[in-house]
Amino acid sequence: MTPGRRLLRLASLGAALLAWQLLTSLDVELWLRFGQFPTVTEVAAKLAERASTAPYWEDLSSSLRRIVSGFALAAASGVAVGTAIARSRVVADVLGPVLEVLRPIPAIALVPVAILLFPSNEQGIVFITCAAAFFPVLVSTRHAVAALSPVWEEAALTMGAGRGRILLSVVLPGSLPGIFGGLSVGIGVSWICVISAEMISGEYGVGYRTWQDYTVVDYPGVFVGMATIGALGWLTSTAVERLGRRLTHWLPTRPGRPAPAAAPKPVPGRPSAEPALLP
Repeated sequence: MTPGRRLLRLASLGAALLAWQLLTSLDVELWLRFGQFPTVTEVAAKLAERASTAPYWEDLSSSLRRIVSGFALAAASGVAVGTAIARSRVVADVLGPVLEVLRPIPAIALVPVAILLFPSNEQGIVFITCAAAFFPVLVSTRHAVAALSPVWEEAALTMGAGRGRILLSVVLPGSLPGIFGGLSVGIGVSWICVISAEMISGEYGVGYRTWQDYTVVDYPGVFVGMATIGALGWLTSTAVERLGRRLTHWLPTRPGRPAPAAAPKPVPGRPSAEPALLP
């Protein structure tokens, strides 16, 4: 990222914080009651106070552990099942109808199921997080695999590649852009559901602490929880996107990015390193 873009992003964030501070400190009420909100300085003071205590970091680590565990399970299972459905008619006929019935059910609606099914709240929250990310990954993988050009697979078959080699060297690499699109969506949905699950049935975590602050009318604490959730979500989604860009570095660059260096021009009298094309 260029320094100009980085400066523009910082300026955008600073402008949003300044607008928040002015609207809340001046008690502006234009239908929306900004005077009921804590100011930026109050939230910052509360954040500094919370960050100096052990429970804040314990809640943060609990939420991160749950999101990483659930999202990793969803990523592995979603890619595997999505690939199998796209590649096998039998799997599509057996699993497709069941998954299509389950897909419209919001993951947060599975809280009663998790409470009845798992012996601990921790396992239930991880299950809900996994269920939230599973279907975006599944659908994106299925469409990405199905959209692959058959020419790639035919070329690999011509060179003697087996089914396993085609899957690992052709299908999965060619589907990576679509798969990471689903992973980017899935990590965001996972955060929504893990925070909601912590509010409903959790004992620790950022969502649990945010809800407890609301019940005792500690609004600066509520906004500290919201800011923490936003920061954690931004960090995890950025990590997924950067991993996707690293694994798909072979894709063409977008307009506006620096083009790769041009090949050096041949020096007169010196033979070219590239073989001449036949007529």
